[in-house]
Amino acid sequence: MVEGRPVWHDSTPLPWADEVVRFHRAIGDLDAAIAHKDAALSDTTAEKLFQGPIADALTHTGQIGLLRRMAGYPVKGENYAVAEIVIGRTGAEQAAPRREF
Repeated sequence: MVEGRPVWHDSTPLPWADEVVRFHRAIGDLDAAIAHKDAALSDTTAEKLFQGPIADALTHTGQIGLLRRMAGYPVKGENYAVAEIVIGRTGAEQAAPRREF
């Protein structure tokens, strides 16, 4: 959608460490496209991206958290209102959680 056409990409699974790198690269590419939306977003808008695929990804993240709790492996909660969030920092080098709920 960022490039102006909704296309599904099937990817061959890689080893975990390589998947983590691919994930952070994709998030970085998305961040750059949204930051430079006039040139990069083509026929869509940042609002449509957040309303559609980004909201969908967050829904699935919540579902995975729910399934982990049901299986006895809960994910620790974090208060994102006080988290150190830095624009453009999309790689693995993130700040440690500040406070758990």
